[in-house]
Amino acid sequence: MDLILWILAVVLVVAGVLALFRRQILWGIVLIIVGLLVGPGGVSLFT
Repeated sequence: MDLILWILAVVLVVAGVLALFRRQILWGIVLIIVGLLVGPGGVSLFT
């Protein structure tokens, strides 16, 4: 389960960074924050 959460977090953060490069500031920030919360190092939504 940790591996799946880690992969999901990486995908969300990368999508957030790409959104920032496309000038979608708010969407990029939201994706990065959600990615950090979902990851095993953050506050997991599933525990």
